[in-house]
Amino acid sequence: MESKEFYDYLIKIQSIAKIGLVFSKDPYALTNYQQINDLTTEMLENFLEVKFNRPNYFSRDIYPTPNVTVRTVILSEDKQKALFVREAKSQTYSFPGGWADLYDSATETAKNEALQEAGADIEIVRLLGLLNRTPFKTNAIIPEYLILFEAKLVGELREHEYETDDVRWFSLNDLPPISRKMCKEEFDKIIDAIKTGKTILD
Repeated sequence: MESKEFYDYLIKIQSIAKIGLVFSKDPYALTNYQQINDLTTEMLENFLEVKFNRPNYFSRDIYPTPNVTVRTVILSEDKQKALFVREAKSQTYSFPGGWADLYDSATETAKNEALQEAGADIEIVRLLGLLNRTPFKTNAIIPEYLILFEAKLVGELREHEYETDDVRWFSLNDLPPISRKMCKEEFDKIIDAIKTGKTILD
């Protein structure tokens, strides 16, 4: 394995551990994630011959950049309905998506999130938009950009993960209760772009 491949491999493993430490509630899993985080930090320190400030390797003095999320609008064949997922915690709906993962392309993230949250294999049709979400967020600490894709379902829906507890089609003219992760103004822009075939560029 090349040195850069090994480095990228360690960073990817550590990023998974850090996500687990933030979102997992299971004590056993948290212990395992912490061990993985510590082991990869030690390996990175030995590999690069530097010391990282524990416990967060990503707390570095670097040029600040916005966070990036990726969401996908999965449309029915007649483009009159979209596939929504219901968040188990809030019991509100959104398009499948989430934070972009390290080293995954935007389309890879879109496909992974659609499969995890909706049990949907998808084919990306087009870039629906690039949105600056910061103006729509209240008390935003870190600016956020949204990469939005239009896609179509390939095959049948499969089982999805625990973060969502319902997956269903809704008419674009009769939307369900929307998650606080996206506001009405954003949804209006997205629905308009779907109906008109436009691309949103903020």
